[in-house]
Amino acid sequence: MSLIQELQTRSGNKCELCTSETALNIYEVPPTSNPNSDNTILVCKTCLNQIEKTEQLDANHWKILTETMWSEFPAVQVVAWRMLSRLRNEGWAADSLDILYLEDETLEWAKKTGDHESEGTVEFHQDSNGTRLYEGDTVVLVKTLDVKGSTLSAKLGTVVKNIRLVHDNVDQIEGKVEGQTIVILTKYLRKG
Repeated sequence: MSLIQELQTRSGNKCELCTSETALNIYEVPPTSNPNSDNTILVCKTCLNQIEKTEQLDANHWKILTETMWSEFPAVQVVAWRMLSRLRNEGWAADSLDILYLEDETLEWAKKTGDHESEGTVEFHQDSNGTRLYEGDTVVLVKTLDVKGSTLSAKLGTVVKNIRLVHDNVDQIEGKVEGQTIVILTKYLRKG
């Protein structure tokens, strides 16, 4: 039996976190080096995006964890514990964390990523209007900018195509202006 078939049988072909039956994916619970049924779970696309922080946490979506956290499978317990920890400012999540018991080995696994130390909100690159930016977007400068260490001046209205997000700073993107790659603050641009 393949891993996906094993997980589908185990979960009844439902997301092991929210019980959704649509757009199911295998999620390898980090840290994982050799995926198997002990360290993977079946999750829906909504759960996956929020677990991987590509979408903002929706606390209402996760309320079902008060039931699914009792899974007999450690991988499900680990992800439930991590998500409840990220949502700990919600009363129901804090209450669930207080009563969720994990074996010492499972709790150690849950803490390995440090994900439980972060809060539920995720910051994304946004333009001056609050519109989310993605790799490869085209943006327009809303202010004339002098480029440090260069005689280049990026003029108001300049179009910058195929931007790259600065992954460790949501306030900056990289783009080419007049053939030169520069770092631009997101507050000085709007999505084109």
